[in-house]
Amino acid sequence: MTSARRTLIDPESTPFYHIINRCVRRAFLCGEDKLTGKSYEHRRGWIVDKVKALSTIFCIDICAYAVMNNHYHLVLKIDTDKAKSLSNKEVISRWCKVTKGHAVATKYMNGETLIEGEPLLLDSLLAEWHERLSSISWFMRCLNEEIARRANREDECKGAFWEGRFKSQALLDEQALLACMMYVDLNPIRAGIADTVQTSDFTSIQERIAELNSLDTNACNPLSPTAQEPELAAGEPPKPLAEFDGSTHLATQSGIPFHFCDYLQLIDWTGRAIRNDKRGFIDSNRPKLLNELGISPDAWITSAKEFRRQYSGISGRWDAMCEFKKQHQSGKWCKGKACSNALHPSP
Repeated sequence: MTSARRTLIDPESTPFYHIINRCVRRAFLCGEDKLTGKSYEHRRGWIVDKVKALSTIFCIDICAYAVMNNHYHLVLKIDTDKAKSLSNKEVISRWCKVTKGHAVATKYMNGETLIEGEPLLLDSLLAEWHERLSSISWFMRCLNEEIARRANREDECKGAFWEGRFKSQALLDEQALLACMMYVDLNPIRAGIADTVQTSDFTSIQERIAELNSLDTNACNPLSPTAQEPELAAGEPPKPLAEFDGSTHLATQSGIPFHFCDYLQLIDWTGRAIRNDKRGFIDSNRPKLLNELGISPDAWITSAKEFRRQYSGISGRWDAMCEFKKQHQSGKWCKGKACSNALHPSP
């Protein structure tokens, strides 16, 4: 039995979430259908463009993404501070970019006098829209509805395009966030459709490396990037991915709590281990992040390969996972104790 989304997503517990959505049809979401020979590769761009466009409207940042043949992954961060700072006019302006809004809101924006009863209606609308602008459920609804409609028009058919509602995993701490981002960024390499992160098309790590290359700051980059950054849809202002700010704890930072140089070193090392035909995969020198977090190489490589299957809707330290379950999903079994303990060794 599925759980209510409010029991799976709680910004007060963690702002970071891993999102997965899969196509229902035999035909590919993207890539090439070997049976018919028809290519759907252009649909990858649809998803990346729409995700970025929505992130400029919603108070939600993109930490990582990977668009595969029949599914996609996102690591999202709810920007609660940004949501709290929105003025009434900003709330209306943002929400009207995804819906038609309301006549009362239009009157307010135009400076017209509201008649009796309309101020109360406006307050109700503002409260509802303000909450939705930091809602992952509404973010995903806007994303999936447009992609499904465009695909149906292109395929000249009707019916469900997605397998079901999206799946989410709450990432409760630094280890969970790092392992999940690594799992997402290395998806094409793990699937055998790319040899390096530079050639992993439509992934956040490819975009980050391309941006690093364009800024000519390769002194901290061990990967010599060559990839090109995917373009945004016409008319949508670009919004960068969530930044690596180098903090040491989720509660004390505004971005991703690691240094990007350290993340690049770790993803290069991990990619070599996953693709054991690559030179250097048996290097015994652990990357800096693994040493800082006290994670063993074997536990890390297993996590990079199987993160999605290791846990259900929550990943983090075992006691924090149990507490999250107790608060939001009382009486339900918590999956992933052994995997959690492997990523969170005792001092």
